[in-house]
Amino acid sequence: MSYPVTYYCPHCEAIVELDREGYLADKSVTPYPLAGWEYVDADGDVEAADGVRFVCGDDGTLKDDDAAGCGEPFYLSYVRYEDGEEIEARPESEYVRIGR
Repeated sequence: MSYPVTYYCPHCEAIVELDREGYLADKSVTPYPLAGWEYVDADGDVEAADGVRFVCGDDGTLKDDDAAGCGEPFYLSYVRYEDGEEIEARPESEYVRIGR
């Protein structure tokens, strides 16, 4: 059974909505993909991948029909395990966080 789940765009804070299975555990929503994660578009098989790539306002997932979105991509990453241990996430690119 799928459920509607909402997320904030990290660029503009627009709210997107995705129907997905309840057993999937969210790890993070970031403006960048995580290294080693495989993403599908929001209209793809979101249960078969490691996460979902949204394009804010361009992929039909905005919760509010009056919102425009910013057009920037962002990424929902699910928790992943290897050999019973949760895989540590790291940015795919040279994304630098201020304050680290």
